[in-house]
Amino acid sequence: MPSMKLRLASANDAKHIADLHADSWRRHYRGAYSDAFLDGDVFSERLAVWSERLARSDRGAITVIALDGDALIGFAHTIPAHDAVYGALLDNLHVKVEQKRGGVGSALMRETATVLTRRNISTGLYLWVLEQNRNAQAFYAAMGGICVGREIIDPLPGGGKAPALRYYWPDRATSLLVHVSFR
Repeated sequence: MPSMKLRLASANDAKHIADLHADSWRRHYRGAYSDAFLDGDVFSERLAVWSERLARSDRGAITVIALDGDALIGFAHTIPAHDAVYGALLDNLHVKVEQKRGGVGSALMRETATVLTRRNISTGLYLWVLEQNRNAQAFYAAMGGICVGREIIDPLPGGGKAPALRYYWPDRATSLLVHVSFR
């Protein structure tokens, strides 16, 4: 995608990130998250979270956004040193539905690995993906992630619980920087 730009998010990006996050949850988390929660005001809940997250620049979290012109098309949020064994937690990775399978997700993951490397954070990288989300699992496997565990996430936002799989990149820089886009 030649016109795609990647950069670190700022507090001014909270609304656009919240909008994409809410849309992604509504599209992909049915059956895990309650319908009442997903059909409710998920945007306001996500806006509160993202406004607070992006206002805290001192906590070391990394939020990379992908833009097509001025339009947000994806984001990745990572918490360094989250786990003593697995390292940095890729807490969120969402791409606009129209942009999926176009290289946005892999570019966000590679840029996240690059930022971690620049900050001398040499841990592994891991994430949780809902077991029902088979497309995301295929993407993470194609990006070199190894499924290393399964747990029940309880409670989920809005209540309820669901099984999730842990994907892990023991050497995130090598694993993510050498893989090509998932297409």
